[in-house]
Amino acid sequence: MPLTPEDVERFESARPRLEALAYRLLGSVGEAEDAVQETFLRWQGADVEAVRVPEAWLTKVLTNLCLNQLTSARARRETYVGEWLPEPLLAGDPMLGPADTAVQRESVSYAVLTLMERLTPHERAVYVLREAFGYPHREIAGIVGLSEAASQQILHRAKRHLDAGRPRREIDAAAARRVVEEFLAAATSGRTELLVELLTTDAVAIGDGGGQVPARTKAFEGATAVARFMRGLFKPAAAKRNLVGGSPEVYLTSANGGPAVVAVVEGRVVGVMCLEITDEGIAAFRNQVNPDKLRRATGTWAAGDHGKPLFHAF
Repeated sequence: MPLTPEDVERFESARPRLEALAYRLLGSVGEAEDAVQETFLRWQGADVEAVRVPEAWLTKVLTNLCLNQLTSARARRETYVGEWLPEPLLAGDPMLGPADTAVQRESVSYAVLTLMERLTPHERAVYVLREAFGYPHREIAGIVGLSEAASQQILHRAKRHLDAGRPRREIDAAAARRVVEEFLAAATSGRTELLVELLTTDAVAIGDGGGQVPARTKAFEGATAVARFMRGLFKPAAAKRNLVGGSPEVYLTSANGGPAVVAVVEGRVVGVMCLEITDEGIAAFRNQVNPDKLRRATGTWAAGDHGKPLFHAF
């Protein structure tokens, strides 16, 4: 039976929440949108009049589609060229989803999305459903096909895995912004020693070029190695300008709720650098330069007013 306009509207009203859930589960905008579209097709083919609670039905269908996607994604990422990082979402993107509590904001942070790659599909699903969307374990059990006790155990295990990789105590947004400004000043000065002072001793720098943009296949590790890399990254060079199609404008903004440096060439986002800042210094740089993972960021960027750039890189 074809969907009525009311049935379509019921789904469309749920779409933003479904997209935010799928993004947290998959870390990819394209895969999240595909999962939501497949959920709509399932809705279209269902006897919707018999669905007692549409929100629960849609959530269950979407979550299980994402569980299947996560299983296959693991195999694909084993053959991915270089490091794999999630797709960043800039401030204002509705796919960021609920951000009313500290736990909700943390669950979509770039650092935690990266750490969630260590979880099993079920661990990730239970963690996201509970921490980001507040589902009780009784409902989570029904969504993913587990017992309530198993859901509780899986959440505990997921938190333990994530806690093992979490940074030291983070600092507030205003202080983080000052640190990023100091970092940019040091990086453009060309003085490695200034950069080292801003980093933790075990700082890391990871880049995702997806085989389309040059990026080191392994992370830089340690303050000195990271500082040298950052000094070279911001050093002017014609080859870099040719690679991205011009001299990028550099802005300080927010991605996934945390501090980020965005590089833009003629309105096109060519790089998003997400920084992980603790009370001991900058602990991590996660650089997304894969063009396929920056299309959404470009669209979000075009919709906002960002003022003048801090400077032109390269």
